[in-house]
Amino acid sequence: MQAELDATRENVQLGDGRRWQLPRILRGARAYVVLLLFVLVFLTPFYWMVATALKSEVQLFALPPAWVPSPPIFENFMQVFREVPFGRFVLNSATLVFWNVLGQVLSTTLIAYGFARLRFPGRNVLFLILLGTLMVPDQVTLVPQFILFAKLGWVNTYLPLILPAFTGSPFLIFLMRQYMMTIPLDLDEAATIDGAGRLQILRYIIVPLCVPALVLVGVFTFTWVWNDFMGPLIYLTDPAKFTVSLGLGFFHGARETSWHLLMAASLMSMIPPVILFLVAQRRLLGGLAAAGLKG
Repeated sequence: MQAELDATRENVQLGDGRRWQLPRILRGARAYVVLLLFVLVFLTPFYWMVATALKSEVQLFALPPAWVPSPPIFENFMQVFREVPFGRFVLNSATLVFWNVLGQVLSTTLIAYGFARLRFPGRNVLFLILLGTLMVPDQVTLVPQFILFAKLGWVNTYLPLILPAFTGSPFLIFLMRQYMMTIPLDLDEAATIDGAGRLQILRYIIVPLCVPALVLVGVFTFTWVWNDFMGPLIYLTDPAKFTVSLGLGFFHGARETSWHLLMAASLMSMIPPVILFLVAQRRLLGGLAAAGLKG
């Protein structure tokens, strides 16, 4: 009799558990359905770009629109290189990216180290001034910078697009400074007792511990420079020096636009940033998570 009561009690408990578990499963399924809808909405423009890149000129303006190219024309990607020197544009962008990443990493590390680890009069005031420059729009300094570089004779050269990187970006300096402040000062003191100088501490202690933040600086700089359109448009006049972002403008004609070639070129220009993000994803997310831990 007691065994039957125990079995009945267990069945009741299992039934209650199932009743509570079913709404939980439904809530989880509903959340996944909503997320899937958002994914479809955000991926639709990307899919349309890929589909347009694989269409012929006849299929571009067909009604109703052809969602699936039939047949897909992969020759459009090779046609891009025959229409414009796309490889040259990629090489020019890669050159600017290399020097900008190098300049931002060097300058940002040194300036952030001074704000985070050194104690000197007026440090907080200077840092507030640095943060204040974040609120100045780029359009305000655009004309004075152009006049300065024009008087130096640097128009139609890469110098106006490279040298500012060696002065540091206020936003990246702020991120690096916040990350460095999470490193215990005891490491600096121990290294000082052992006879290490400031540059040795920076090189052998701070920099190795700031690899996630340095990856963050590199990825941000790469993305900004690779996608920059306004800077090359203002300072470059020789088509042989154009970057990828400017090179895409060759497919915009006065009367018509080669949309299939434009989409093919745009798709190829997206490959380097995507590869960089996939390679640096783990360190990039770690740097983002730790950059704001300490003020």
